[in-house]
Amino acid sequence: MMKKIIYIFLGCLLWTSCSGMLDIESHSAVSPGSVTPKDLSALRMGMYNKVQNSPARESYITFDILGGDLTQSTGNARDLINSVLSSLNSIVATSWNGYYNALYQVNNVISIVEDLPESDLRNLIIGEAHYFRAYIYHALVTRWGGVPIQRVNTMEKPFRDSEETVWTFIEEELETALAFLGTSSSYYYVSRDAAVALKARVMLERGKLTEAAALSESLITNGKYKLDSFDKIFRGQANSEVIFSFQCLAEESNITISTLFYTYAHPNHGSYVYRPTNDVMNMYDDKDKRKEVSIINVGAEPCINKYPSGQTGTDPVVMSRLAEMYLISAEAQGLSKGLGRLNDLRKERGLDAVNPKDEDEFIEYILDERRKELLAEGFRYYDLIRTNKAKTMLGLKDYQLVLPIPGKEMISNPNLEPNPGY
Repeated sequence: MMKKIIYIFLGCLLWTSCSGMLDIESHSAVSPGSVTPKDLSALRMGMYNKVQNSPARESYITFDILGGDLTQSTGNARDLINSVLSSLNSIVATSWNGYYNALYQVNNVISIVEDLPESDLRNLIIGEAHYFRAYIYHALVTRWGGVPIQRVNTMEKPFRDSEETVWTFIEEELETALAFLGTSSSYYYVSRDAAVALKARVMLERGKLTEAAALSESLITNGKYKLDSFDKIFRGQANSEVIFSFQCLAEESNITISTLFYTYAHPNHGSYVYRPTNDVMNMYDDKDKRKEVSIINVGAEPCINKYPSGQTGTDPVVMSRLAEMYLISAEAQGLSKGLGRLNDLRKERGLDAVNPKDEDEFIEYILDERRKELLAEGFRYYDLIRTNKAKTMLGLKDYQLVLPIPGKEMISNPNLEPNPGY
């Protein structure tokens, strides 16, 4: 049964065209002044729905598309990367607009809920909203670098904030979220642990390794989670590993990632837009427990197998899970202290322990394990960017280490400077 959902519309966010706003069903939108405490649950679901759906399905796998693990009909991953890294590419434009569209809803929720009387639900929603604002800006900064920070919605044409300023803002938002969040009824709702997991990722990416190790270890050792089988994680079953996931109910979601990966010959069919490269199909050891759920051959065609519903429905999209925390802890602690965590994960996945000879080889093992563990979950491109390996391993040019600002956005807002090289 579809949840009751409320969207809030005050006008248009930033410089984006308003033309599509007239298509919104009137029953789903209310003015901010009309919201009362009895509307909180519906307002909350509207926020979840917008954050989940607005950036569109390919936003979740953009870093796999750009990370060299996927290709199209040419069979050359570099052709796909060059195609996407264009200011006119639809994935780039849709993601930019989608994240800011989601931000518009989140900002409205924050401004409305903060003025409502104190209650447990009101405080929970504030925490969730600040988590989502951190999540959105994390997606933006890892794609485009410095972007405009919008704490409130505006009709002004803003300038870009520096990349460092955006990262600092993300940390501030997560601290605010942590002050309001607690446990959740299921991993389909944001919890304090979800904010800890996202902060661990942010700390690793910012090079704050002590903090990253401490945060990831707090989730590994708190007794709530343990590594679980891929069958459970990626087949929508109850499991002990997922920390937060978008549920993507078929009645409410347009995140049909699965149809992008399967051929029509698959039992649930698909449009087969992206296929794994030969390297991906050959990177799993036969005893690796992840192999069958990660990749599959449908007839003679290689396919990603983590999202199995094809054209028949939608699959949950995992935002954070314990295996990533093992990999964050390992990398953040370095070879001497982190190797145990890497081998703990490998053992759980059916693999033998490794013994790197130095820190450089250790990082190679970490990246290899992240590639296998997190395939098609939106990590590879930025993993190579942040470890300074993207130009060598992907053949990228200097300017391709960030995405282009969409051309339409720069026309609409002359204050948006392009990323150099585009």
